[in-house]
Amino acid sequence: QVQLVESGGGLVQPGGSLRLSCAASGFTLDTYIIGWFRQAPGKEREFVAVISVSGRTTYYATSVSGRFTISRDYAKDTVYLQMDMLKPEDTAVYYCADSLLGVATRVGEFDYWGQGTQVTVSP
Repeated sequence: QVQLVESGGGLVQPGGSLRLSCAASGFTLDTYIIGWFRQAPGKEREFVAVISVSGRTTYYATSVSGRFTISRDYAKDTVYLQMDMLKPEDTAVYYCADSLLGVATRVGEFDYWGQGTQVTVSP
């Protein structure tokens, strides 16, 4: 069964850090670009970051640029999202997804999605 699994979410204070992980079951990630998205209550799912197959190219939403870092570990077949200087407005369910496209940032351009992991930033 093809599946993406996110982990690493939790409750953190403003200014704190979390690292999310995205792993695959039933396939390997090494031929896909991987994106991170998030969805807050009552809002649409929005793009956060994406990493190329090679890992050399990354792209971030303006709202997280300079605070979040996406990376991939081929040995562990895992993609990470390091989130630093977290703000209350970062509170959302975070999803990872894969795409066979060369570049993608839109929800509709991604194929398989994980179930999401909750990130809550609160004092």
